[in-house]
Amino acid sequence: MNAPLPPHLLSPQDTLADIDPQETAEWRDAFLALVATEGPERARFVLQELVRLARTQRVGWQPQLNTPYVNTVAAQAQPTFPGDLAIEERLASLMRWNALAMVVRANQAYGELGGHIASYASAADLFESGFNHFFRAREGVGEGQHRGDLVFFQPHSAPGVYARAFLEGHLTENDLQHYRQEITAPSAGAQGLSSYPHPWLMPDFWQFPTGSMGIGPISSIYHARFMRYLTHRNLLNCEGRKVWGVFGDGEMDEPESMSALTLAAREGLDNLVWVVNCNLQRLDGPVRGNGRIIDELERLFAGAGWNVVKLVWGSDWDGLFARDLTGALVRTLEGTVDGQMQTFAAKDGRFNRDNFFGQNPELAALAQGMTDEQIDRLKRGGHDLVKIHAAYAAAAAHKGQPTVILAHTKKGYGMGTAGQGKMTTHSQKKLDDTDLIEFRNRFNLPLTDAQATSLAFYKPAEDSPEMQYLRRHRQQLGGYLPRRQTACDVLPVPPLAGYAQFALQADGKEMSTTMAFVRMLGTLLKDATLGPRIVPIVADEARTFGMANLFKQVGIYSSVGQRYAPEDIGSVLSYREALDGQILEEGISEAGAIASWTAAATSYSVHGLAMLPFYIYYSMFGFQRVGDAIWAAADQRARGFLLGATSGRTTLGGEGLQHQDGTSHLVAATIPNCKAYDPAYAGEMAVIIDAGMREMVTEQRDVFYYVTLMNENYAQPDLPAGAADGVLRGCYVFRSYQGNVDARKGLVSSQSSVTLMGSGAILTEVVKAAEQLASEGLDVTVLSVTSWSELARDGVACEQRALAGEEGVEPGTPWLAAQLAATSGPVVAATDYVRAVPETVRAFIPEGRKYITLGTDGFGRSDTRAALREFFGVDAQAVARAARSAIGRLKA
Repeated sequence: MNAPLPPHLLSPQDTLADIDPQETAEWRDAFLALVATEGPERARFVLQELVRLARTQRVGWQPQLNTPYVNTVAAQAQPTFPGDLAIEERLASLMRWNALAMVVRANQAYGELGGHIASYASAADLFESGFNHFFRAREGVGEGQHRGDLVFFQPHSAPGVYARAFLEGHLTENDLQHYRQEITAPSAGAQGLSSYPHPWLMPDFWQFPTGSMGIGPISSIYHARFMRYLTHRNLLNCEGRKVWGVFGDGEMDEPESMSALTLAAREGLDNLVWVVNCNLQRLDGPVRGNGRIIDELERLFAGAGWNVVKLVWGSDWDGLFARDLTGALVRTLEGTVDGQMQTFAAKDGRFNRDNFFGQNPELAALAQGMTDEQIDRLKRGGHDLVKIHAAYAAAAAHKGQPTVILAHTKKGYGMGTAGQGKMTTHSQKKLDDTDLIEFRNRFNLPLTDAQATSLAFYKPAEDSPEMQYLRRHRQQLGGYLPRRQTACDVLPVPPLAGYAQFALQADGKEMSTTMAFVRMLGTLLKDATLGPRIVPIVADEARTFGMANLFKQVGIYSSVGQRYAPEDIGSVLSYREALDGQILEEGISEAGAIASWTAAATSYSVHGLAMLPFYIYYSMFGFQRVGDAIWAAADQRARGFLLGATSGRTTLGGEGLQHQDGTSHLVAATIPNCKAYDPAYAGEMAVIIDAGMREMVTEQRDVFYYVTLMNENYAQPDLPAGAADGVLRGCYVFRSYQGNVDARKGLVSSQSSVTLMGSGAILTEVVKAAEQLASEGLDVTVLSVTSWSELARDGVACEQRALAGEEGVEPGTPWLAAQLAATSGPVVAATDYVRAVPETVRAFIPEGRKYITLGTDGFGRSDTRAALREFFGVDAQAVARAARSAIGRLKA
């Protein structure tokens, strides 16, 4: 019945036969004697020496990364449990009940709302141990006050966090009755509770969004590293603070979950603790039905350099292991695959007696004297508060490495026949009366049958021992959690002319907007107040973006400084790493870079310290590659700049299909708190950067900016007087061209005016087209569009006000319509992005004006800029051709 591990999952050592048991026994006895007389440290030295000799002799052996399938913290090594076990178990039971009642009530009333019971049922004790003994809240931001731990909560367990907040008095029963009803809740005087942790929806409650699997784990790593960055740069002392993450074993399949494990180990992030809830089940079935996920994760984390603490069996198993003199129990557990373990979880004590302990006489003897109910109640480690506390304490005390706790639990723990360990347990959202009574009895809840079947919420009296205990322990740990706070210092921004005059009055100098940005950044970094708070971030292309001069100016952050003399040490632009370095250069990892950006962009709320990150990258590797992480950052109310460099489909030239970005502005427009701009000129870009800084760190608004930059050098004009407002609102009249009088006589059409709109790199082509058309006799007005999305949002806002028809509220005129009102003729719009981008403003073109859009739809190509623009039909000739067509064709 108990399926063994298949051979390919066994190490070579597992398959070797013992050809001389007597010699083996002698070696074993000698080693035990060494441990007994000289102690563990000497034993470790001897083992390491033997490993060295084995490698020298090319024996072809290396230590296994898996340890026995038992708890890492031995029973005799456990610290004394510091709490009242009975009260904590009662509190955990109440959390389970209120979480279950919340989800089931919502689905009885509205079957479409969904929700999860089983995940929190498995993680409740893991959460409660943290809340009662380890998770510290922010006491304040003053000197000597603890600024709090960072806690990432498993998203499907959100109902359990709400249940605790209800007992603590931070949520009401009315709030719980409006779980997943955020729109209708206010009309009932309630706060709607979001499905998962969402700071945007509950800005005073949730700190970190974790609903998108894998984003929470990688984010927690980079938050822990950013805390070290703040400490090493002497901006904020983060010592004594931890980052805790409670994640699922199925979630570990997400590439993002695993992608930064070696960084955490390399940086020695002993301020980071992960608790992986190993309930052995994903949404549809076992995580590793034919293997053991705890073993797999142990190998993975140990190999990556993490400290691994296995929390596998509860206290009731201690006696069984102690009596297992032959090792039969350990051997059987190590040969049991997770699919079979799940079956044991779903069945009762009688089944487990017959099918687990009944496998051989040695196991059967261990179970003698135990009733079927006692066998049924044997706890896995993740459900035993004493064992959990011991594992957490070991993790919190460990130095030099990040720690992962692999906690063995049962999905749907306590749900009995309704869902414990069943394949369908993740989707279980409704329970009948018998199931509810059984759950009540299982956890000894103080509910009558009527209260249980009616799903009544339960809250003990304020003066009860449970409530006093709950509040006292949270007060000792700094207060209520989760809690999001936003109080931070206001940062002044230096005058625009002080760092960007060269861009505002460029006087025709040739440069790229990327070059202009880097020059501005270098000057801003020198500002005494704002400069230290700026966090420049690159994936691995600082030199590509002309940022090498910043290496010496502010240095690249390294937690160990620089232990080598760089090859280019004599160069003006030599590579320089430093403990107090300011640049975060993340290697070839856009996922890591955006996680660093998020950590810096949310520092104002996480740490009470405003930081201003600038992450510059190939624009194609932003929203298209890590768009989910950007969405999560938006949810977290990030404040900072994303700089999409070498943007556009024709600017990058020879790089081709995979590198050329034609869609990022389309995706950016879907994020409500993202302001996206595509400036063509350095002066425009300077105005945008300046406004963004003031909005985010001075006015402290929850927005972030996406600004695309080009690597193409061209003449930069002065910013026209009075254009700044239009730059920020999305467009302005860049220039008007009077048609050649002699050429106009040859026009076939009576229409003699046309309006051209362009953005980014293609505005230069639009200007060329305007000059060409003017030479042919047309009057041409050119609008520089700095943000298609801002124009569209403004227009939609006007439309919505008009549709609402509220008395005394003027709908207003869309900014684009107002700008075009002073122009005439058909309108041609051209961008370096797909046509869907300029199409977003079609509704706001004045009535009766023809509107033609040109874009770069399709896959990119490798060639010169000129060839690419001709190919996609966005060069000056194509713009002029579209204009001629729009006015009804010209003379031959």
